[in-house]
Amino acid sequence: MTRLVGLCLVAGVLLAGVLFPVVGGAGLLLARAGDRVTGPVALPADVEPPLMTTLVDADGEPFAHLYDQYRVPTASDGISQAMKDAIVAVEDHRFYEHQGVDWVATARAALRNYASGGVVQGASTLTQQYVKNLLVHVVARDDPLRRERLRVRTPARKLREIRMAITLENTLSKDEILTRYLNTVPFGAGTYGVAAAAQAYFGTTPDLLTVPQAALLAALVNSPTALDPEQHPDAASQRRDLVIDLMARHGALVPEVAERAKREPLGVRSPVRPLPTGCVGADPGTGFFCSFVVDQLVAGGFDLERLKTGGYTVRTTLDRNASAAAERAVEAQVPSDTPGVANTMAVVKPGREEHRVLALVANRDHGVDAQRFQTMLDLPGGVANKFGAGSVYKIFTAAAALEQGYRVDSVIPSPASYTSRVFKGGAPGCPSTGEPDTRWYCLSNHDDGYPPRMTLRQALATSPNTAFVILEERVGLDAVVDVAHRLGMRRTLASNIAGEPPDPDSPRPGLRVDQAGFFTDRQNASFTLGPAPSSTLELANVAATIVGGGTWCEPTTLVAVLDRHGEPVGLPPSPCEQAVPEPLANALAVALSDDDDRGTAAAAARAHAWTRPAIGKTGTTEEYKSAAFLGATVDYAGAVQTFNDSPEPRAVCVGAGPPRLCGTGNLYGGTAPAHTWFDAMTEIHTGLPAAPLPPVAEGFRAKPGDR
Repeated sequence: MTRLVGLCLVAGVLLAGVLFPVVGGAGLLLARAGDRVTGPVALPADVEPPLMTTLVDADGEPFAHLYDQYRVPTASDGISQAMKDAIVAVEDHRFYEHQGVDWVATARAALRNYASGGVVQGASTLTQQYVKNLLVHVVARDDPLRRERLRVRTPARKLREIRMAITLENTLSKDEILTRYLNTVPFGAGTYGVAAAAQAYFGTTPDLLTVPQAALLAALVNSPTALDPEQHPDAASQRRDLVIDLMARHGALVPEVAERAKREPLGVRSPVRPLPTGCVGADPGTGFFCSFVVDQLVAGGFDLERLKTGGYTVRTTLDRNASAAAERAVEAQVPSDTPGVANTMAVVKPGREEHRVLALVANRDHGVDAQRFQTMLDLPGGVANKFGAGSVYKIFTAAAALEQGYRVDSVIPSPASYTSRVFKGGAPGCPSTGEPDTRWYCLSNHDDGYPPRMTLRQALATSPNTAFVILEERVGLDAVVDVAHRLGMRRTLASNIAGEPPDPDSPRPGLRVDQAGFFTDRQNASFTLGPAPSSTLELANVAATIVGGGTWCEPTTLVAVLDRHGEPVGLPPSPCEQAVPEPLANALAVALSDDDDRGTAAAAARAHAWTRPAIGKTGTTEEYKSAAFLGATVDYAGAVQTFNDSPEPRAVCVGAGPPRLCGTGNLYGGTAPAHTWFDAMTEIHTGLPAAPLPPVAEGFRAKPGDR
């Protein structure tokens, strides 16, 4: 008798509480208690769930995804009727009859649970389940303690869900509630919502879900772990068949269709996995590009959390054909499993209003497993080549000379060896300046085959070191560094000589300042020989600036960002400026046009049957630890850097077999870097007419008796 009285009291109190929104004062005490326990929250209708952000290429095809919860928003008409019928049948067959709460089921569950002394039956409608899932997996997703409290079954929590469910039923249609539920509920395997589950389990979309597939997904809602079809196929199959039977019982299926559906295998993918998230999980060959996109988005005002939850569509400049060609080329010259030798390439589209980045690739994969030759370093986009681009930097000395009155065919000396009486800091063996421990800067050419004098154009093609140190003396190192910055080496020159942001507290003076300050403050003549860390992407952008009439634009990977509703999100404009006058840029382009014909890259050009007009410049560092090639046509610009990426500062050797680390070294810009460039660019230019370089203006042509 005592137990029966208690049971009646519980039922009465529960009904009084749940009926509060309708009858007012009967449940006032419990409602206030519930408010005190949980506090106010926004109505579920006002809360947007976290959605996956998708990065798409220039053709609109996805190549990477960023998410905290794998969820893809889907409209009602994008979900099959079978899926809707299955979830209603198994979770709430009176869904279309009640107003958010199934009073009969609630009272029955309360009585059974009290009689048993525990929770043996639930009575939550789909609307109540939607409220709970939204609170647990959306509102409290970043608060583990609150999330656990929301999972605990208490009268206060139940009352709160009921009140919010009734409010929702008065706000949204049944179809809207069902659609929101199916977009929110977890289905296991790291998926949230029916679209993610359809992809992960069956490789399909929610509008194409069949009856057996929909029934399995509806079954998983009950307990995604215990019913995991990979780990517990028998339990999953039994629960799926139960759902199918319920669909037939409630009129969603005729018996014959139901029996046929139960004979179908589970048919899940193996393995069941959500889409990879992050740039490590990007499509093959696009990881470095993805990472650069994320960096640009963050620089534009987004944060990573916002990117992983905002449901954006990021339209990028990625050209799959160019990227694939570049990737094949870098790996053809330096296979991905080559120990200690990296090969990187960047491709940029020249332009007067923007410089679109089309490809950023390396022979390494973007990832965390160093044993599989993966790296998280931004090899093609960052200042990753710690040993420098070598004689490619002679371009900047030539540009500074053209600014100061030199012409394309101006003659400059190129002695076999040279001692500067302007620049100091020479190595042992150079003449003393007369000051303690100070020597004049001295150097020699790589071989003795250079004539004693040659034109600027010839010097750029054949690359005598002495000629450019002499030219650097004449135009001034500050001018050379300045034009390097203007033409595009901005991130590079802003880093220190280790390729990192300057560290004012470093014990090493060279690490406290940026490269621009390091070379100009010390008047270090080696700048024209390119010994400091450099960015492959910025070298490619320099080439784009030269063939683009001297217009520098910040290299960009972003076309547009659309929010979850398809509306454009404002992005900072990509800046452009006239780095050098167009006639000067045209003259510099022509001055650089002989390298592939009778210069240091001629052998590589012939090997790839290259005949298009192009600019080019090779570079090799003094100890053969790195080499580079920069080149462009009027259609595409690109750069390649091949360098030691191991912890050991050793030289690189090329010859029979893949490049390797060695003792003395013989890597040159005309070997692996130039071959990579011509290999990729030959394919990228397929089908394009061979366009000429711009003509040289009269003011940049040599005159009789010119210096």
